[in-house]
Amino acid sequence: MLREDLKKELDKLNDEQLKKIADFIVLIEFQSRQVASSVPFWQRATPSDRAREFCEWVLQLPQGSPSLRDEAFSRDSIYE
Repeated sequence: MLREDLKKELDKLNDEQLKKIADFIVLIEFQSRQVASSVPFWQRATPSDRAREFCEWVLQLPQGSPSLRDEAFSRDSIYE
């Protein structure tokens, strides 16, 4: 109903008034993009988005780096 009422009102406006409304719409879209970009990724992302981002990050890690020795994973080596 609101959409139809707005369309009727827009039809009554002249070109200068329509230009002002178009500028206002651009301003609103810009502001909504700023608000969306100010929210950190981890807050706005879905769990699947976060998982995909994590997997992409893991793929960027060096592949040929040496691993820890087996003793490093042993609990006994901590308490020597």
